[in-house]
Amino acid sequence: MSEKPELLPGLRVVGENNEATDNLRKKLLWKLDTRILPPLALLYLANFVDRSNVGNAKILGLEDDLNLSNHQYATALAVFFVFYVASELPSNLVLKRMTPKFWLPFLVFLTGIIVVGLGFVKTYAQFIVVRALLGTAEGGLYPGSLLFLSTIYTREELALRVGIFYSSASLSGAFGGLLARGFSAIPATSTMHGSWRWIFIIEGIITCAIAIGAYLLLPNSVESASFLTQSEREFARTRLEASHLSSVLSSEPERFRWSEVRRGILSLQLFFTGTVYFSICCALFSFSLFLPSIIQSLGYTANEAQLLSVPPYAVASVVGVCTAFLSDYLRVRGKLILFSLPLAVVGYALIARVSSNVTKYGLTFLMASGIYGSVPPLLVWILNNSAGHYKRATAGAMQVCMANCGGIVAAFLYPNAERPAYKKSHNIILGVLCYSWISVLLNVLHVWKINRDKEDGKYDKYIGYGDDREPSFKLVL
Repeated sequence: MSEKPELLPGLRVVGENNEATDNLRKKLLWKLDTRILPPLALLYLANFVDRSNVGNAKILGLEDDLNLSNHQYATALAVFFVFYVASELPSNLVLKRMTPKFWLPFLVFLTGIIVVGLGFVKTYAQFIVVRALLGTAEGGLYPGSLLFLSTIYTREELALRVGIFYSSASLSGAFGGLLARGFSAIPATSTMHGSWRWIFIIEGIITCAIAIGAYLLLPNSVESASFLTQSEREFARTRLEASHLSSVLSSEPERFRWSEVRRGILSLQLFFTGTVYFSICCALFSFSLFLPSIIQSLGYTANEAQLLSVPPYAVASVVGVCTAFLSDYLRVRGKLILFSLPLAVVGYALIARVSSNVTKYGLTFLMASGIYGSVPPLLVWILNNSAGHYKRATAGAMQVCMANCGGIVAAFLYPNAERPAYKKSHNIILGVLCYSWISVLLNVLHVWKINRDKEDGKYDKYIGYGDDREPSFKLVL
């Protein structure tokens, strides 16, 4: 029987590796997983449903009722992502001061109120304004949640938890399709013309309820978690300090320094992972925004398209969690993406070239699995390799900012003029995914070189810095 892989390079479990310590670790993780992941995943599920439900509303008559041209509809989607991206870094920088317990549920509660407002828009101008407000409210949740998780779990445990958290994004597509199918049966009234409006109103109310529940359940940190005993809090804190090799969790709060922000922004790893994530998000957002339209173009009715959009997301959520589990078990990030991303590459390569509608629908499973399966290890890669709160906060937020710029591009990738084959649209996504694979490989080589240089003593001048430049802080491949 093969031995279990070693921990992440440079990472050591605190204390003696005895049965008592192992039992304490398992008990701690069980409490963290059951008390933090569910409310956080529900927040993101609601957030992602509210972001992508416009795709379901589109095929139920939103464009016709608001008299939108295809370009106006795409512009509204792009405006959302512009404001979404602009709010991400500022939100991450204030997260520590505002506290995760308040700030993350507050953003989602605000999102719910705005989504309800979308159900009452009457004109293109109103649609644009409300979508801009929605982007501003939603932008901080995603990077903030990732940063929050990185202060709860050690580097070796993070990918699986991010995978579980991120699976709510793919599940949101399934729930969104089912909810939209149910809402389509609600009859229109003289004041609520169009069943698509109920998608926003009811989902917005549900979102507000989820935000209130999350506020009551989430802690600010392991140190303030009421569900942990004093010994568990101390053990959790010690593990995190050893994992991140930083003073972020020390009794003396880390002081904000612009030099740490610059270190995060100028990181070559950020360039590679950020552009990779941008490319993947071009695929991910176009998939979530236009999957109902793509399926409808295969000859199905609007209601059938809503239901048929569910299975690809359901499969993708399972693949995402499995990939995240393997990423933590094998202690690798980029090297695993080199194997998961080709699933999407094959899917997009074939869907633009086959004629059978049944085969095309089957390929959406490959597309979804490759996209959503590659994101969890990619998300934690930059977080794993960044130490120091503000460097990690900056790098994590900037990676997500660059990624969500892909949403601006995605808004224009699947115009109605490309129906029914969307050949040009699929080929564009194929091209950016091929670039992603190459850049992942380049970052793996870059990280490998840094680790080799640390072994050769080229980073000895950073001994005592307590951040990712420490020679003992080995980066994750």
